[in-house]
Amino acid sequence: MRLLSVFHIKAISFSVKLLYFCHGIRYYTYMHYLYLTLAIVLEVLATALLGKSEGFSKWLFAVGSLLSYGVCFYFLSLALKNIPLGVAYAIWSGVGIVLTAIVSILVFKSKIDLPFVLGALLIIAGVVVINLFSKANGH
Repeated sequence: MRLLSVFHIKAISFSVKLLYFCHGIRYYTYMHYLYLTLAIVLEVLATALLGKSEGFSKWLFAVGSLLSYGVCFYFLSLALKNIPLGVAYAIWSGVGIVLTAIVSILVFKSKIDLPFVLGALLIIAGVVVINLFSKANGH
């Protein structure tokens, strides 16, 4: 019993430290990029669930897709408080297309071809150029 109570005390202590850290990080400069990352991941998840819903005929996947899109846009709205729209959308497009391609290959067994790879690389290059050289990115 003593071991269990020591474990609980350590777990509570860790939880309090984690909550304090999360509350403090909310005001950290790059927190908006975490929101954007969550939005992108949730959008890719929602799109994959949409594909699995087979035209909304499988309601569980359809509901999961709609909920994921809703939470995704919530996090996107938080990110847009500090990231210019053009920059956020460029990052969204670049990362989203790569993650969606990976999900398509792994989940849906899709094949990609050279034009797809070249197009994705051009989008990623555009994101890099915008983030490194554009004065519109707010850095």
